[in-house]
Amino acid sequence: MSVFNAGPPTPVSGVGGVVTLVEASTFCLSDPLGDIHPGTAHGLFHRDARLLSRWDLRLDGLPPEQLSVLVREPFRGRFVARKTPPHGVADATVLVQRRRTIGDGMHEVITVHNLGDEDTAITVTLTADTDFADLFAVKEGRVHGGGCEFSVAADALRLVDRANSGREVVITADGEPTIQPGFLTWDIVVARRSVWHTTVRCGPGSGHRAVPMNIDDDEEGPVRKIRHWRATTTSLTASGPGLNSILQRTETDLGALRLDDPADGTAYVAAGAPWFMALFGRDSLLTSWMALLLDSDLALGTLRQLAKLQGTKVEPVTEEEPGRIMHERRHGPGSDRVLGGTVYYGTVDATPLFVMLLAECHRWGVAESAVRQLIPAADAALTWMTEYGERDGLLVYHRKTDRGLANQGWKDSWDAISFSDGRLAEPPIALCEVQGYAYAAELGRAELADSHGDHATAERLRARALERRTRFDERFWLPRAGCYALALDASDRPVDSVSSNPGHCLWTGIVPDERAAELIERLDAPDINTGFGLRTLSSADRRFNPMGYHTGSVWPHDTAIAVAGLLRYAHIPGALKLAEHLATGLLEAILEFGARPPELFCGFARTEFRSPVPYPTSCSPQAWASAAPLLLMRSFLGLQPDVPTRTLTVSPRLPERAGTIRLADLKLGSASITIEATGNDAHVTGLPSDWELRRI
Repeated sequence: MSVFNAGPPTPVSGVGGVVTLVEASTFCLSDPLGDIHPGTAHGLFHRDARLLSRWDLRLDGLPPEQLSVLVREPFRGRFVARKTPPHGVADATVLVQRRRTIGDGMHEVITVHNLGDEDTAITVTLTADTDFADLFAVKEGRVHGGGCEFSVAADALRLVDRANSGREVVITADGEPTIQPGFLTWDIVVARRSVWHTTVRCGPGSGHRAVPMNIDDDEEGPVRKIRHWRATTTSLTASGPGLNSILQRTETDLGALRLDDPADGTAYVAAGAPWFMALFGRDSLLTSWMALLLDSDLALGTLRQLAKLQGTKVEPVTEEEPGRIMHERRHGPGSDRVLGGTVYYGTVDATPLFVMLLAECHRWGVAESAVRQLIPAADAALTWMTEYGERDGLLVYHRKTDRGLANQGWKDSWDAISFSDGRLAEPPIALCEVQGYAYAAELGRAELADSHGDHATAERLRARALERRTRFDERFWLPRAGCYALALDASDRPVDSVSSNPGHCLWTGIVPDERAAELIERLDAPDINTGFGLRTLSSADRRFNPMGYHTGSVWPHDTAIAVAGLLRYAHIPGALKLAEHLATGLLEAILEFGARPPELFCGFARTEFRSPVPYPTSCSPQAWASAAPLLLMRSFLGLQPDVPTRTLTVSPRLPERAGTIRLADLKLGSASITIEATGNDAHVTGLPSDWELRRI
């Protein structure tokens, strides 16, 4: 995803796993005790900079023994441990709990319970340090030097960046600790059967004082935010086994990944934790599309943010070009060195996806005035496609300098685009799914033009889309393989690897019916279909690696998009059966991951391993993975709203294991409706009398 993503991030760290807490642009990585260890990728991060690189709790100089970790909200965790019992004693009598909440910083309540029959004396020590490292440096394992200077006041410990960047961290605590450089110490006596506690606050400082964090009170900060999110989104329930758990987790995780523009309060979505807690073009757009079932405001906010950052000039280092939608925005201290600026534009697909999402928002009832305000950005995006992005009628990419991403589609690692014999494709490269995005973008903008009475523009764009569809089929189809090529290389040679990418082509509708049956059969073959989802690359190809980031793994969002594509072609033999098979396998895999879909997992066949094998550096929660179940639900419901024409299409094809699905308070423009569906039957209430309900 990021500019240095020549493969996956380095492992976060170590023994016992890692606990991730996330809230908007802040996240925390620790071990299951709650400790943050120096020399690892652990840390408290805020706006792409590490605020803490060490944070460990000791009782009488020793780490406590872990008992459990409870994470019921993405931004809150409870770490439960016991004080190591004396030598020769089996049972401990001292329990310690750390209740951690993150927001703009971190708030931690440390509680010591004396469960014994005697008073106990304990020294509680909390050690803190930081390197103020940039997120990119931590992610790539290349943190060197840096560090902080400590300043001790009567009521606070300040950690100040040695590099004179102006960054600082302020730590305050209750309970009158002794504060020394890097340490807070409490010498306490806890009476028998009694409890002692302290509250510690850690956050960025400004002018030698802590920035207010708004996370102490349940009515403030992340708690208030998640409550508001749940109260205003569509209520989704399902009676099928495990589906409610998946849907509840999806709603909560997407709420935690929401970012708010401090200027106007507009909400948009970050790409995922831990390394992508920022606005991304492709990821945020696709997530917003999938999440329309929950909340269309998230999609509108994402579009507005991306429009603000849309390219206006030619800048090779950042790959900015007029009309281009950006790849990612960062705020860390190393962003200029890594990205060439705070915004990097090296992506080929975000620009057509922007236009696609705007048209979809129009169908879902986003206010007409808001849509009209974004039309100039959509037109600038289409102009970028024809004037900067196209070569010989195909949308292509080729990085401008050696700093940028070599591959600029969603599979952006260095080895992602290869021929079946293992040779890497040479740029400029035209990806198959990107041609589908461009096709759907032109049709979507044509639809907007028609709705605004500009029929000449609509006719011109539809003609261009039809030409693109014909050109795509002629140049990408591989008759012997029964599949579309992954890409075309610089010499217009089809990159003949079999991949999951053609599933996106089905989703956009660029595939002619006469090709669909063969393509569906090819995607159902065991070299690409693991039983838990589609591999990113066929096991028959030379570069296949089931543990490869983009060369054989399974990505939930990728399979969900393919399922949506198959259901678009449900009239083609085999499409519905494969869609049900893929969705069932994917949902069963998600349940194996505790109902939270990971960014990706290994692409081993289900016949080889009965449970999905985790990918060690997979992000979780990750936005488009979290939203994937929503796309599955919407697709199997056959839900197609068209608010401007006051039409709602509902054509359920629900698998038996889904049971009954219910959507309550689904907002479509000014209407609020409820849909209850089982199998092929659906009951809709609340639809205004002047709307038409269609069943295909």
